[in-house]
Amino acid sequence: MKILLLYPRYPDTFWSFKHALKFISKKASFPPLGLLTLAAMLPENWQKKLVDLNIENLADKDILAADYVFISAMAVQQKSAHECIDRCHALGKKVVAGGPYFTAEAETLKDIDHLILGEVENSLADFVADLEAGKAAAVYPEKEKSDLADTPIPLWNLVKSKEYSSMSLQYSRGCPFNCEFCDIVVLNGRLPRSKSRGQVLAELDALYKSGWRSGVFFVDDNFIGNKNKLKSDILPAVIAWQKRKGYPFSFNTEVSINLADDAELLHLMVEAGFDTVFVGVETPNPESLAECSKHQNTNRDMLSSIEKIQQAGIQVQGGFILGFDSDPASIFRAQIIFIQQSGIVTAMVGLLNAPRGTRLWNRLKKEKRLLEDFRGDNTDCSLNFIPRMKTEVLINGYNRVLSVIYAPREYYQRVAVLISRYHPKPKGRVKPVSAQRLRAFMRSVWHLGIVDNSRKYYWKLLGSTLIKNPKAFPLAVTLSIYGYHFRKVVERYTGCKFGQDTA
Repeated sequence: MKILLLYPRYPDTFWSFKHALKFISKKASFPPLGLLTLAAMLPENWQKKLVDLNIENLADKDILAADYVFISAMAVQQKSAHECIDRCHALGKKVVAGGPYFTAEAETLKDIDHLILGEVENSLADFVADLEAGKAAAVYPEKEKSDLADTPIPLWNLVKSKEYSSMSLQYSRGCPFNCEFCDIVVLNGRLPRSKSRGQVLAELDALYKSGWRSGVFFVDDNFIGNKNKLKSDILPAVIAWQKRKGYPFSFNTEVSINLADDAELLHLMVEAGFDTVFVGVETPNPESLAECSKHQNTNRDMLSSIEKIQQAGIQVQGGFILGFDSDPASIFRAQIIFIQQSGIVTAMVGLLNAPRGTRLWNRLKKEKRLLEDFRGDNTDCSLNFIPRMKTEVLINGYNRVLSVIYAPREYYQRVAVLISRYHPKPKGRVKPVSAQRLRAFMRSVWHLGIVDNSRKYYWKLLGSTLIKNPKAFPLAVTLSIYGYHFRKVVERYTGCKFGQDTA
């Protein structure tokens, strides 16, 4: 059997980092981990080829050479996914689809030849057997959640790793919290399930043997969902592995804010090489947090919790949401003030949307406020429900928040706040500056220090960092480049044009 593994294109969003990746000559942030893991589950004697539309074009010959096309996608990739499916069908090829988007929207999809829903560890074998017997069904429902013990190492030999800025590794699935708007608990459940120490180390070994020597993203829903296992088993093993190998990887992941409450866990993550975490902050408004059941963020000083993580040597990226029923008219100003004070440089502010199957989706459906299915990008000024606040007021306020926090002055101010708190301890031997990093720096000097009209902030940041916190200089350069990307995306979404002091 000849299989084409097809990964649709992401649109240009905050998370695509499209404009920043050009500085380091990369085409995409992460490879399609789900498809690579699926590939490892398929029979060894099947021929497999991966085409990731985020780094290369799809040729008709690739489709025609395949017996079947396997496709996986997130909701934000749905437009590209359906274009791919139509193209495959036009060339007479059948499509096998799975992953978050196809699982969530299964009941609305009529143009897929075979759907494998949910986690495939316990259902893929049935599909393969039926396919080889010539009697494959149209839909294979999820049997049960996998305990991950049998999840194989992804087939990294299928990947053109030089085109990506980071590799990926999944340690666990599920999140113990139950935020109303989140589809994680719908897709992966509330009971965190995780791989063994041996599996994690085997995946690190596989990446190391492939020649990779850079960032690795733990793609977990909530990396600290099972804190005891991390502290007693996983992180000590990862620390030992990193020390043996000379710290070849830096790690980032997604966590809940209660990481700040556990000094031991925070220390172990830093020692293991974690330097960035994404936290769902959502809103500084307590009533909105209560509304969406974001209980882990309540009854605490969020700014203090964020600063504690930053001072430990971990950058905090944050998710923020506007459009809760409880949001007051002052929420836009409150979000701006909070973000600026927090030192969260990568502040992903989006409009509330309701993914299918979430508690929010069910509530809004009951209230007859749903408009359409979620398109997957909550930063493109679209809403799939009728908000309590006037839509025009909400959209205008949202655009105002983006135009302020990503204006050069405010953006570089946040970077300076982070740099003042961020004092990472070097791990392993001091590595020489790579040619890639040197090229990225020189490109930043040209584009941000000479051409860009915010150049005075760029030079001010780099100068002050060299004087006050020279170890953070590479981070200052990286975040300056990120800012360039964010401004490009905001300009496209809002139509605003950033000057030196736009805001």
